[in-house]
Parts: sequence; structure tokens; C-alpha cells
Amino acid sequence: MNIVYGAIALFVIAFIFSGFVTVQQGYIAVITVFGKYKRILSPGLNFKVPFIEAIYRRISIQNRSVELEFQAITQDQANVNFKAMLLFAVMDQAEQTIMNVAFKFIDDKNLMQALIRTIEGAIRSYVANLKQSEILGLRGEIVVHVKEQLDPTLAGWGYHLIDMQLNDIAFDDAIMKSMAKVVAANNLKQAAENEGQALLITKTKAAEAEGNAIRITAEAERVSAQLRGQGVALFRQEVAKGIMQAAKEMQSINADMSVIMFSMWTEAIKNFAEGGKGNVIFLDGSSDGMQRTMQQLMSFQNKNMFSMSDDNGAADKK
Repeated sequence: MNIVYGAIALFVIAFIFSGFVTVQQGYIAVITVFGKYKRILSPGLNFKVPFIEAIYRRISIQNRSVELEFQAITQDQANVNFKAMLLFAVMDQAEQTIMNVAFKFIDDKNLMQALIRTIEGAIRSYVANLKQSEILGLRGEIVVHVKEQLDPTLAGWGYHLIDMQLNDIAFDDAIMKSMAKVVAANNLKQAAENEGQALLITKTKAAEAEGNAIRITAEAERVSAQLRGQGVALFRQEVAKGIMQAAKEMQSINADMSVIMFSMWTEAIKNFAEGGKGNVIFLDGSSDGMQRTMQQLMSFQNKNMFSMSDDNGAADKK
């Protein structure tokens, strides 16, 4: 009897200990009873009824990633090769969510196949409405479109899309070469336009500077000529005043006016000799020539004296 009781006790202890289950961190265990869903087990040490409750599946609640490579055709029949990376996870740890994850697909292989085909279909349908020249500039819009299409579907499976990245978008070699030529041609065109604009600006500024310089030079020459004219006029006025003053003084002492004329003549000859700068001036140095010159000066003197006497008479009358 003791042996039987001992055996029963060992069986009970083994039975009880067989019900303890450890669930690793990052996982949730799904319990079924005779194939029907019963409950879930959280991470840590749990207990299940031995031989009645069974662990159907351990669900990972960690983030999962997958890489995709597929091809799509644009509206203008260009082949586009995509490389994408998906990051997804179980939506939450609610019981209904865990049930969807556990029972929607037979295994993870079928889940990944459905996920990949869904994403490929969403991208292909979007790319089919675009031209090849628009694809590269709409990388962000493609991701947004796929997420909008994929989120409701994944939610029904108990998952949600955390992130999606289009790591590479490439065309066939022939298209890539033609696109490179188009880009190079556009760059050359832009460079030529920029160079033309720079040359136009340079020439315009140079013309403006030259025009300003011409105006400044012309204004300076005008002012200089005006000042020179004013100087010559003042010089002549002063000379005339000096001659008139000398004539008045000579007249007051009844001196011979020819002395002034002779002095002016000799002074002029002196200036010709000093400031001639190599110019040749022919003068009649004969006695007859000298006499004719003196007569002309004296006639000029008499004319001036007559004019001065008229001016003095008019002044006396006043």
C-alpha cells in the first residue's frame, strides 16, 4: 500500500509541475482546450491544466522587419525596380488582437506572403498611374499611399505598419542612360543660361560705368572750359584796366604815349621768345617795318585816346 500511495503522490506532483509554463519576454502564449481558444498567457511563469489545456502558438510582440524586391510598370511602360524595407509589429496585447494574429494565418510563412503581395499590389497600382519622370520625385508620396492602403488590412490581421522605406528605385539600364543624358543636357542648358545672364549683367554694369565715366568727364571738361574762359576774361579785363590806368597817368604828365606802345610791343616779343615752344614767328626787323609798326600802334593809341576823351566828356556832362 505504501508503494501505491508513494506512486500516486509522485504522479500528482508530476502532474502539478507539468502544468507550469514559462513564457519568454516579448512573447504571448495562446492556450486552447481541445482545439478551441481558451485564453492567453503573459510573459513569465504561468499555469495551465495538464493534458487539457495546450499551447497553440507563441506570438512574438516584438518589431519585425522584412525586405522586398519587386518590379512595377509606369504609365509610359517603363520598368521600375523597387527595394523596400518594412517594419511592423503586433498592434497591441489585447485578447482580440492576439486571437487575430494567432488564427488568421496558418503560419508566419503565409502571413509574410500575404503581406508582401499586398504591398507590391499597392505600389504597382499607384505607379501604374505615373510617368517614369515622376517616380523619383514622388518617393514620399508612394510610401504614404502604401501605408494608407495597408493599415486597414494589417489591422484586420492584428498588426500595424511602423515604418516603410523605399531604399532604392531604379529603372532599366537603357532608361537610366537616357535619363542621365536628359539631366546632363538640362544641366548644360542651365549653365549656359546662367553664364549668359552673368555676361549680360557684366556688360550692362560695364556700360553703365562707362556712361557714368563719360558723363563725369564731360561735366569736368565743361566746368574746366568754363573756368578757363572766366580766367581769360578776367585776365583781359585786368590787362585793359592796367593799360587804361597807365594811359591816364601818362596823359596826366603830358608824356609820350608811344612809350607804352613800345613797351607793350617789346613785352610781346619777349613772351613770343620765352613761350613759343619751338614755333617760328617772322617779324619785320627793318627800319621801315619798325616805323610802320609804330605808326599802327600810334593810330591805335589815338583811337583809344579819342574814345577815352569822349567817355570823360560824357561823364563831365553828367
